[in-house]
Amino acid sequence: MNWGVAGAILLAAAVLIGAFGAHALRERLDAYATGIYERAVFYHAVHGLGLLALGIATSARVAAQPAADAAGWLIAAGIIVFSGSLYALALTGMRRLGAITPLGGLAFVAGWCAFALALSGGFATR
Repeated sequence: MNWGVAGAILLAAAVLIGAFGAHALRERLDAYATGIYERAVFYHAVHGLGLLALGIATSARVAAQPAADAAGWLIAAGIIVFSGSLYALALTGMRRLGAITPLGGLAFVAGWCAFALALSGGFATR
């Protein structure tokens, strides 16, 4: 997987989703839901940047590929589960959706740990 490309695409999506929230949803969401939506966009963008950095690190051969791939999949899963559940919570008000958000957070943590492992040369050659 080219994590730099994935990161760039996810960053473009974060910008579009953020703009949609700021303009199309301004009148629809209350302050609580707006805060949740903004938090989802923030984590989406930050971790999109992480994938972009991962792509650069693997292209420069400073990160070991198997661990880098694990990091990329975990961070991508974190964006989908963490930010996705918060987007859904903000839009629907179904607070039960917040119960899966921590799973996305765990995926983020595991992804960053795998990124560190990749930078240290873990799992294989560069």
